[in-house]
Amino acid sequence: MQAVPLLGELLLCVWLGREGQECPISIPILIPISVPIPSHPIPSHPIPIPAPCGQQGEIELGRIIPVISIPVPLGRGPDTVPHLQSQRAAVFVLLFALLMLLIIYSSSSGTEVFPYSALRGRARRPPNLRHWGVSGGYLPVSGNKSLTAHCHQCAIITSSSHLLGTHLGAEIDQTECTIRMNDAPTTGYEADVGNKTTFRVVAHSSVYRVLKRPQEFVNKTPETILIFWGPPVKMQKGLLKIIQRVGASFPNMTAYIVSPHRMKQFDELFRGETGKDREKSRSWLSTGWFTMGIAVELCDTVHVYGMVPPNYCSQRPQPRRMAYHYYEPKGPDECTTYIHNERSRRGNHHRFITEKRVFASWAAPYNITFSHPTWP
Repeated sequence: MQAVPLLGELLLCVWLGREGQECPISIPILIPISVPIPSHPIPSHPIPIPAPCGQQGEIELGRIIPVISIPVPLGRGPDTVPHLQSQRAAVFVLLFALLMLLIIYSSSSGTEVFPYSALRGRARRPPNLRHWGVSGGYLPVSGNKSLTAHCHQCAIITSSSHLLGTHLGAEIDQTECTIRMNDAPTTGYEADVGNKTTFRVVAHSSVYRVLKRPQEFVNKTPETILIFWGPPVKMQKGLLKIIQRVGASFPNMTAYIVSPHRMKQFDELFRGETGKDREKSRSWLSTGWFTMGIAVELCDTVHVYGMVPPNYCSQRPQPRRMAYHYYEPKGPDECTTYIHNERSRRGNHHRFITEKRVFASWAAPYNITFSHPTWP
């Protein structure tokens, strides 16, 4: 932006100028500028304009010239004082407008897309999740019984509205172990999402929604194992006591919380896979991130129902509107939610699309497949 020093020179020139002196005004043709229209007709041929150091510039109708140098003659006679004051006012207006444009440009350039367009710059190769050890990563809410479950075949049933109308319920219920997330219900949706629930992974933000409906999420299928995850500070301050209180009312409830050490491992896994520090990049890990990691630990093979591929929302033509949750038909649009979270830099956001890229890279080594839609 060379116009800044030039406008500064012009300001000094107008303020300190002597009679008969010419001050060049250099204006980049990047913004609309109002120029007074002279009373005489504008010729159609090029107009020579004096420029500093004997150079010549010209304005030709129909052509955009990057920089226009216009001399401003100054005078010190009594008749020129009002004219000089108007010149000074015009200079200040131009300078103010330019500064505002620079501020706007700087602020808009700070909202660039979240830089996870590809999984590059990995600090190191992530560890094998199967070697983490299940028993030490999940603490019992009550008692001292360790999590020792293991399944040969697992199905992750997402909360996506892509599952509506699929009639997959019977197929899902035939799977050895099924994994659901947060407060995604089965009642009323059994034909599409099934009814069997072996594990339910619940975020700290969904604890109240799950526990206030115990007949749906706690006592409906006594064999269900609840796994709660959240920042250790939040879990230890009050959420753990609430979970324990509900567990006392339902003795058959089996529940675990992700240990502080395992939470740190999930953060390190995110950094190892993306090359980005979760906290510095203002990222929240999603329940899907924890669910996929837990499934890899517990299961030999994993089939995911209803998760779209990472490039789904960038397809052309754009996908039709789909509710983010199958049980909230009037809720937010799926792609709108994904794109907003992926691109936002103010505040903390989930990076759903980035996580899906990681899941795609896990497909082969961890025996993960996807359907409805089918990918990769």
